[in-house]
Amino acid sequence: MLLDLQVKNLALIEKAAVSFSEGLNILTGETGAGKSIIIGSVNMALGGKASKDMIRQGADYALVELTFHIEEKVTLDKLRNMDIPMEEDGQVIISRRLKGSRAVSKVNGETVTGGFLKELARVLIDIHGQHEHQSLLYKSKHLDILDRYGKEKTEALKKEIRVYYGEYARLCSEIAENTIPEEERLRELSFMEYEKKELEEADVKEGEEELLEQEFSRLSNGEAIMEGMALVYHLTGEGPESAAETLGRAVRQFSRLSELDEGIGGFASRLMELESLLNDFNRDISEYMDDFVFDEKLLRETEERLNRIHGLMAKYGGSYERVQEYYQNLKNKLEKYADYERYKEKLETEKAEVEKKLLHLCEKLSDLRKKNAKMLKEAITVALEELNFLQVQFDIEFRKLERLTADGFDEVEFMVSTNPGEEKKPLGKVASGGELSRIMLAIKSVLADKDTVDTLIFDEIDTGISGRTAQKVSEKLSAISKSHQVISITHLPQIASMADEHYLIEKHREGETTKTQIHCLKEEESVLELARMLGGVQITEAVIHSAREMKQLASGLK
Repeated sequence: MLLDLQVKNLALIEKAAVSFSEGLNILTGETGAGKSIIIGSVNMALGGKASKDMIRQGADYALVELTFHIEEKVTLDKLRNMDIPMEEDGQVIISRRLKGSRAVSKVNGETVTGGFLKELARVLIDIHGQHEHQSLLYKSKHLDILDRYGKEKTEALKKEIRVYYGEYARLCSEIAENTIPEEERLRELSFMEYEKKELEEADVKEGEEELLEQEFSRLSNGEAIMEGMALVYHLTGEGPESAAETLGRAVRQFSRLSELDEGIGGFASRLMELESLLNDFNRDISEYMDDFVFDEKLLRETEERLNRIHGLMAKYGGSYERVQEYYQNLKNKLEKYADYERYKEKLETEKAEVEKKLLHLCEKLSDLRKKNAKMLKEAITVALEELNFLQVQFDIEFRKLERLTADGFDEVEFMVSTNPGEEKKPLGKVASGGELSRIMLAIKSVLADKDTVDTLIFDEIDTGISGRTAQKVSEKLSAISKSHQVISITHLPQIASMADEHYLIEKHREGETTKTQIHCLKEEESVLELARMLGGVQITEAVIHSAREMKQLASGLK
C-alpha cells in the first residue's frame, strides 16, 4: 500500500507530507484548495506529464516522493522480475525530481525512465479519475475489463495467441510486399539478372581496390619516380662528387692514418661499414631502375579496372563488404522471383497453417470470455443495484470481428438500461456523467477481488450524485477498502463520513504567496469539516450535531 506522499515546490504546495493508512482515506477541502494537485503529484511521480510550469513560482525544482510497502508475494515477484532493487522490509520508494524541463526518476535509489515508471505504476496502484470513467464510452475498454476479470483463465491463452498472431502478421506482410503484377515481376527479374551478371563479371576481390590504387599511382608517376631515383643515384653512387666517391677517399685516408695511430683504426672500421651499406644501397637503386619499365598499356588497363571498381562501389554500397551483401541479397531475391509461384504458394501454405491454429485459439478464447462474461454480468448487476441503480439491466454483447487481432476476434460492448421499460443500449447512449462514475465504481468493486493491485485512488467519483446515491457510493468505497487501500477525493459529506482517515486540504495566503497544505484530522476536527460540507458558510450547532450523527451512523455501517 501507499505509506507516504511527500511533495515539495509543486504548484501551490511548498512542502507537504502525508502518511496514509489502510482502509478508506478521504481527502476533502474547499473548491480550489488544491485537491487535484495531490492526485496530480502522485500521477507525476508515477511517470505522468511533468512540465516546468508545475514548479512552484520562485523555486528551482519540484520533488514528489512515494513510499510503498509491499507484502503480497505475487506483487513482490512481479517487482523482482522487473529487476527492482527491493528493500528487506518490502519498501519501494519512488521519487521524481523536476528541474527546468528535465525530470529525473528513481526507484529505490536507481535512476529509471518514465516508461519504466508507468509499467511499475500498473503493478502498485490503480488511479481512477474523471477521464477514466469517460473511457467507458469506448468498446476497447470493455474488452480490457472483461479480460482483467477473467485473467486467471485467459492470460496463458492470450500470450499464445499473441505469439501466433505475430507470425501471422509477418507472413501477411511478406505476401503483400511480394505480390506484384506479372509484367512488373518479369521486368524487375530482367533488371536483377543484369545486376547479378555485372557483379559476377567484375569479380571484385577483397583488397583489390587498394592494390590497384597503389599500382596506378606508381605507373602514372613513373617519369617523376625515375628522374628522382636517377638524381639520388648520381648523388650517392657515381660521379667525382658523389657520396660513394667522397666516402671512398675518406676510407683510404683513415687507412693511412691508422698506420700512424692504432687508436684511429676504430674510426676506419666504422667508416668502412658505412661504405659497404652505401654500396648496397646504390646497387639496390640501380637494380630498381633497371627493372622499372613504364608500360602505357598496363597503366591504361589499371586505370580502367580501377574506374570499374569505383563505379561498382558507388552503385552497390560504397565498400567491398556492402557490395558482397548486395550481391547475396540479389541472389536470394532472384531465387524467389525465378520460382515465384512456388515461393508464393509456400508463403500462402504457411499462412493458412498459422491462421488455422490462430483461429482455433481465438475460438477457444472467445468461449472462455463468454463464460467469464456471464459471471461478470451478474457481479456488475449486483454492484449496480448496491449503488442505487433500481431495476437496472446490464449485459455484455459479443460481436465477431472480420479480422484476427493479437487479442482474438472478439469485440464486446457493455449494454445497460437504467430505467424500467427501456431497452438496453450502449453506455454512451444511456449513461450520464454521474451514472458513468457509478458504473465505473461498480466495475472497480468487482475487479478489486481479482486484482493484486493493493492501492486504489478515486478522484471525483462523486460527480453528479447526491442524497441516497451518495450514501450507497460511500458504502461501496468502504466495502472495497476492506481488502484494498482506498484513497478518495470527495465533495460529499456522506462519503467523507465513512473515512478511516480524514485529510483536509487547505489554501492559505502568506504575504504575496498562496500555499496549499494538507493534514490528518482528529475525530472532532473531522466532525467540523463534515459540518462545513453540510452547512456551507453558516455552521450552526444543529449542523455540527448532524455532522456528528452522520459520523456515528457511518461507524455503524463499516
